Amino acid sequence: MRVFYLGGQSNMEGYGYNKDLPKDLNKQFKNVFIYEGNPAGDNNKNGGIGKWEVLKPGHGVGFSSDGIKNQYSERFGIELSFAKKLQELYPNDKIAFIKYAKGGSSIDSIAARQFGCWEPDFKGINQYDHFLTTLNGALNTNDIDGNGKPDILIPSGIIWMQGESDADFTGEVANKYYFNLKRLMDLIRASLRVDDLPVVIGKISDSWNDADGKVWDYGELVQYAQEKFAKTDENATIVRNTRYYKYSDRWHYNSEGYIDLGEKFAEAIFKLNNK
Repeated sequence: MRVFYLGGQSNMEGYGYNKDLPKDLNKQFKNVFIYEGNPAGDNNKNGGIGKWEVLKPGHGVGFSSDGIKNQYSERFGIELSFAKKLQELYPNDKIAFIKYAKGGSSIDSIAARQFGCWEPDFKGINQYDHFLTTLNGALNTNDIDGNGKPDILIPSGIIWMQGESDADFTGEVANKYYFNLKRLMDLIRASLRVDDLPVVIGKISDSWNDADGKVWDYGELVQYAQEKFAKTDENATIVRNTRYYKYSDRWHYNSEGYIDLGEKFAEAIFKLNNK
């Protein structure tokens, strides 16, 4: 199975509404499987636990898992349209997603606030640890599709949609985003045991729905860092369509945005894997 890691903060969790899904996405996806780790705050021992299931709607914000049963929500993220497009691009392959994302989470621990951070050297349990818990749980399952035969997962890409929280704290935090992003992506690659694993970054955008016009006060600094990472890493690229999306609130794209973003992520990761 081709396996892709989906990570980040709330626009990776997903705020699309299942009721808005077209019929070709509002279904179970044959030969596509997902292991989503339970989203949890820092120092929460339940973060990252989950179980493999066939992909279907409900993996957006509000999803949870206790490792025995998954609780689905009325929301979706990029995973459905991502799966549909990947099945078109890889028609002969089974596909698997490992997803862990946490709304509001920053990479820099200084900006964590009540949402959590991905800082690898954080003292205690944080989002990076929840990611590792998710990854270990997913990779330690031998028979994902339940056919009685062991499955071999082939790491095929990292999809990362995050940065808004680092862009909304201080200029100092935003200016460190390139270093923090590069380090984190290299560590996630190492965790998947592929040093040059392709990475697709979703460029953060702004709804401009704030008193001073900008929701993310230092957004341009993080956008610059994302562009720099995509330009300087030979196995990375960036999806910029986010700038055209409409919003369901000040922070999150509407349903149509998540559908388009999933498609663009699939096209981008396919291109990286076939360059």
